[in-house]
Amino acid sequence: MREKQYIIDAMTIQDSWRLFKILAEFVDGFELLADIYPAVSIFGSARVKPGDETYEKAVIIARELAKNGFNIITGGGPGIMEAGNKGAAEGGAKSVGLNIQLPFEQAPNEYANVKLQFRYFFVRKVMFIKYAQAYVGMPGGFGTLDEIFEALTLIQTKRLKSFPVILVGSDYWNGLIDWIKETLLKRNYISPDDLDIITVIDDPYDAVRMIKRLVIP
Repeated sequence: MREKQYIIDAMTIQDSWRLFKILAEFVDGFELLADIYPAVSIFGSARVKPGDETYEKAVIIARELAKNGFNIITGGGPGIMEAGNKGAAEGGAKSVGLNIQLPFEQAPNEYANVKLQFRYFFVRKVMFIKYAQAYVGMPGGFGTLDEIFEALTLIQTKRLKSFPVILVGSDYWNGLIDWIKETLLKRNYISPDDLDIITVIDDPYDAVRMIKRLVIP
């Protein structure tokens, strides 16, 4: 019994200290990003290389948005995140990289000029959403889907003011949209209006024009 109680006490102490670490990450994020306005968060695969079509589209979107007064927020790592930060830097905007500590894939890219390091995914996601006035989802994996659906859920439940959620690349996203329509909508798990939150676009300049039209810097 004593050993069991010792383990419980030790876990309680660890959780208490973990809470302080979580709060510290929130404080760091709030203080550093307080003047990042307006901003667009860009998501996508960490595995995409320079020269890939989706990488270059992300560079264009970020650069054109930067030229029009928008700062860019990414996950701070390689692939699409690097492309977003590169475009932001080329366009003269603040290029924010919210890096996460991972055992693989996630090394900070060289183009972010505002950098934060996170241990906790959920704290990092708060920063993506709190300081963005639009979301751009490029093709990506589980992490990209997680970030996109986080925004969709918060907008759907009105926990977040509605803002553009743009998915770039119909060949990648249309299968998901079809599944949402054929499965979620048909079973009444979502409402028809929920589909209005999402816009699928192929041309990166169309994505920029849409954001400019709906979001006033």
